[in-house]
Amino acid sequence: MLKMSSLSSQIKSFLVHLKKEKNFSKNTLISYETDLKELETFLEKKKGKVNFKEIDRNILRDFVIDLNLKKKSFITIARKISSIRSFFKFLKRKNIIRKNPASYLITPKKEKRLPEVLSVEQMIKILEKPEKENVWARRDKAILELFYSTGIRLSELAGLDFASIDYTGETIRVLGKGKKERIVPVGKKAILAIKDYLFLRKLLSDIKTKALFINRQKQRLSERSIARIVKKNLSQVSEVKKKSPHIIRHTFATHLLDEGADLMAVKELLGHKNLSTTQIYTHVSVERLKKIYKQAHPRAEKIGER
Repeated sequence: MLKMSSLSSQIKSFLVHLKKEKNFSKNTLISYETDLKELETFLEKKKGKVNFKEIDRNILRDFVIDLNLKKKSFITIARKISSIRSFFKFLKRKNIIRKNPASYLITPKKEKRLPEVLSVEQMIKILEKPEKENVWARRDKAILELFYSTGIRLSELAGLDFASIDYTGETIRVLGKGKKERIVPVGKKAILAIKDYLFLRKLLSDIKTKALFINRQKQRLSERSIARIVKKNLSQVSEVKKKSPHIIRHTFATHLLDEGADLMAVKELLGHKNLSTTQIYTHVSVERLKKIYKQAHPRAEKIGER
């Protein structure tokens, strides 16, 4: 029979609490039990039988370090830390322990993956490929040019109307996140592509929508349809995994920074609320420069390659 001072008995009590009072699902209960039993196994291997009252923040920290050494994923480690926190919070609330050692546990920050981007050559190949002389081909061309010229989001492009474009000032007015409006400059080639599309669009009859980009039913082109157009074109020149409009947005920002654009200016163009969101593109640019340097510089070989 388990003593109430044992870790196993308290884990069992905690799981009963989650099942009866919190009404957690079977799978959630299994996850909690798995995480806490792993902690128990770790403690037994490290110190033998451990009274749960002897567990301090150093022991818990060692457990997290061990998870890292075992190459556990960020999601797995974060979940186990969450389980441990909930367990010791339960013990503290029941006055079974005086201090909560898990309150000092810090969930490791998820490593930010650098976004995939296209090269300048790939973008040019997409934008300058031969096109059919019809309104739908010119529409698709205008969409791609506008994405690369402005870096706007999929939802922002889908929401454009005739009145959104200032041809003289070469800008567009977009409605971003939180319905925040901003003015974005547009390149001459994108403006020309839009004009070419609209020239043929005028030949269509009975168009009642104010939307800039329309489908064959003469209604506003949906985000899904725009994404499909982009995916089709990206598939012809790139092996990137996610062939979405966001790839072109990433490419837009990275190419600007590669050419020396100011980070704050790029932030405003993208409509980011925080500069930290934009800074990820700085890392992309630096990594690209490192790669170019290692390939081009005669004395850039790595240690061990001599």
